[in-house]
Amino acid sequence: MDKKLTEDLVLEQENKLCKAIKDGNVSMLDELLHKDLLFIIPSGEVITKEVDLKTYRDGVLKIDELAPVIENLNIIDDMAVITLTMTLKGNYNEVAFEATYRYIRFWKKIDGGIRVVGGSGIAI
Repeated sequence: MDKKLTEDLVLEQENKLCKAIKDGNVSMLDELLHKDLLFIIPSGEVITKEVDLKTYRDGVLKIDELAPVIENLNIIDDMAVITLTMTLKGNYNEVAFEATYRYIRFWKKIDGGIRVVGGSGIAI
């Protein structure tokens, strides 16, 4: 995938990410997240890619419904910054939840593809 970084490409990858989150698809998440990912989850904790993948691998987080709405998408050289709101419904540690979050993600063109290198999510 040695393509120029475009809005369409970022949105395509963002859609793959949302589907992987909803499906709990660890192999797809592994492909889309950079090995050095840092992400701030709604509790304020900073997690790594491995921590995120373990959450899905162990079945701690299960998403039943996911409805993203893109707010902004800026492309800066070989990086894209995207903000979106997302309504999620599912279970975390077997406790049901339903909430809306605002996310920012940083997609970077690396090794012929693009991967999430960082981001944050807060409840709104």
